[in-house]
Amino acid sequence: MVNPVSNRAWWLLTPALGLMGFVAVIPLLAVFNYSFHDIFTVNEAYWIGPEWYAEITRNPTFWASLGRSALFSAIALGIQVPLGIWLALLLLKMQRFAVPVLMLVAMPLVVPWNMIAGMWIQLVHPENGIAGQVMTALGIAFDYKFTALHTWVLIVLADTWHWIGLVVILAYAGLSAIPHAYHQAAAIDGASRMAVFRYIELPRITGALSIVLLLRFIDSFMIYTEAFSINAGGPNNATTFLSLELAADIGSYTYGRAAARAMLDVLIVLTVAWAFVRIRSSEARR
Repeated sequence: MVNPVSNRAWWLLTPALGLMGFVAVIPLLAVFNYSFHDIFTVNEAYWIGPEWYAEITRNPTFWASLGRSALFSAIALGIQVPLGIWLALLLLKMQRFAVPVLMLVAMPLVVPWNMIAGMWIQLVHPENGIAGQVMTALGIAFDYKFTALHTWVLIVLADTWHWIGLVVILAYAGLSAIPHAYHQAAAIDGASRMAVFRYIELPRITGALSIVLLLRFIDSFMIYTEAFSINAGGPNNATTFLSLELAADIGSYTYGRAAARAMLDVLIVLTVAWAFVRIRSSEARR
């Protein structure tokens, strides 16, 4: 039987729950309400029901943007998670130099989002940027304004540079917590490097990696600043993600449609997060 006194600790969460309700739940309910209205001004909102949802989901551009957003998240996670783990394994070998190097890797996390795209644009500039000058000297034509592949490469590079530190920090924390005796036992048994990683290191960082996967999916799926600043969704809408379509509706003052689009984006993210938690819970039970 559960002791009623022990449940009093839940009251300590009341301030946090109240704050979350104020900054998250109430605005979300307001957006949900706006999504069923055609809004002309603050005082002119006319009920139209689910028409905005029907219009958006019937539009092929919505599904195209959804596919691009999902593809970008898959590319970002496919690059950043393995690269972050590899860097964390390298840091373990540096011993006393690991912390200074870890701080350098984590520095991009504190760079303001609106500066990242500008930094990378200057970096690949053919006349002023270091990378741009090198590519020009090698005869490599890098045109991110009119070549879709180059635009994708630049956005992925900028996003990876910005967020790789998060993956490295969490992976390094999990790897550092592994007792040295585990590695000694593996060395005595003659285990290969891949076997050590598969059966000793990877299980220890699974919890941290699950957090990274969820956070990075949500952030990469709704990427906006880098994509808009680099090429504003171009060329020819090749980098028009869901967030850019939402911003376009807001910029055109179509607030009802923007609210419906925002609710669809939230529903997609919540569905993926729910499925992820369910999968992790089933794996934990097994």
